[in-house]
Amino acid sequence: MPLGLIGKKLGHTRVYNTDGVATPVTVVLVGPNLVLQVKKKDSRDGYSAVQLGFDSQKESRLSKAVMGHLRKQNGAPVKRIKEFRDFSKDVKPGDVLGADLFEVGQFVDCIGTTKGRGFEGVVGRWAFAGGDMTHGAKGWHRRSGAIGCRLFPGHVNKGLKMPGHMGQVRRTSQNLEIVQVRKDDNVLLIRGSFPGSEGDYCIIREAKKIPAGSPRLKAIHEHRAKIRAAASAAAEKKGADKKAAAKKK
Repeated sequence: MPLGLIGKKLGHTRVYNTDGVATPVTVVLVGPNLVLQVKKKDSRDGYSAVQLGFDSQKESRLSKAVMGHLRKQNGAPVKRIKEFRDFSKDVKPGDVLGADLFEVGQFVDCIGTTKGRGFEGVVGRWAFAGGDMTHGAKGWHRRSGAIGCRLFPGHVNKGLKMPGHMGQVRRTSQNLEIVQVRKDDNVLLIRGSFPGSEGDYCIIREAKKIPAGSPRLKAIHEHRAKIRAAASAAAEKKGADKKAAAKKK
């Protein structure tokens, strides 16, 4: 996890480019992130990591253990603490990180907790077809059917898809592009959406599959530049043809 920040999902909107094309984005507040602790491999910790804190909290609402750790690191009370291993940026305790840690056009992985759906049956939870709605079927419309194994092995298999609690699990959306970086507001505008309700905490990290400076990222930007150049040339040609047709008239 080379680079990362703790954030809060604020909502969704859209932004327009110079050609008037709308891009749906998720607005994420990613700062200020306070550096609480820096761990080094050659120290007693035995590994390299950076511990970040986000969103101020009342001291009375934190446990004595957490407050003891924060006082030891000279850190302020925070609601969320997250450790990022192998942080690629040189930082020290007390530093403040924000949206400018990332750049426009960079790809990130967004980690959030899905919305809780409560208790769901197999049709809603696993998209089972259920039973027939007609032809004499009674009381078996949204059920799963048989779950046993008869003589062998004589029990219900582990992991069988059954009714139960749906949602409220950690999920990662990979390779989402940063459309805008608003440094003054500590806000990132990220293309598309990712799991979580508005107001939920999330983790924004550098994309593992398309890291900054990688050949794949360079190829993506070059391909998009070619598409924009071709579209611009086509628009200019169309305008020139219209002018020529108007002169002939």
